[in-house]
This record gives sequence, structure tokens and C-alpha cells, in this order.
Amino acid sequence: MKVRPLGDKIIIKRAEADTRTDAGIYLPESAKDKPKEGKVIALGNGHLNKDTGEYIPFTVKKGDRVIFTSYAGTEIKIDSDDYLIMTEEDILGIID
Repeated sequence: MKVRPLGDKIIIKRAEADTRTDAGIYLPESAKDKPKEGKVIALGNGHLNKDTGEYIPFTVKKGDRVIFTSYAGTEIKIDSDDYLIMTEEDILGIID
């Protein structure tokens, strides 16, 4: 199944949670924090400028690794993979 985000929406694949601490202790599923970073998978058309009727392009591009807010986006499942749909406003920065 393919999903194409509309308007100013972005699809993000969240990074995998760490399974061990820095000291080497394995973490149970209940103790893992959801990572606040991921990879941009797909972009909509951009934010619509109501004055000119043109789309304003995104700052991020497909393939960028980004950091986003804790409760950003809506979780969806596509072909047994988990993704987030969010707006560019939820993205805090790009990881180089």
C-alpha cells in the first residue's frame, strides 16, 4: 500500500528504540522510550499561501533525519510498519 500525504503533512519513519543502556543492560519493552527522531519518508505539496494560492515548499526533504517533539504526529501502520504523520511545525531540527 502506498500513502501520499496531503497539503502540509509529512510521513516520518521513527528510529528504533535502544535495546540496551550505555552500560550494556538490556531494557524490557516497558522501559524503552520512544525515540524523538526519525527519517522523512514522504512529503505533501507544502503549506498553501492563501494570498497567492501557491504552495510554500518544505524546509526538509525526503531522506532527512529529523528531531521532532515528544507528542508529535499521528501514529499509523502501513504494511506492518509504524509511521508518523505530522506537520513541519512539529519538526525541531535536521540531523546532519
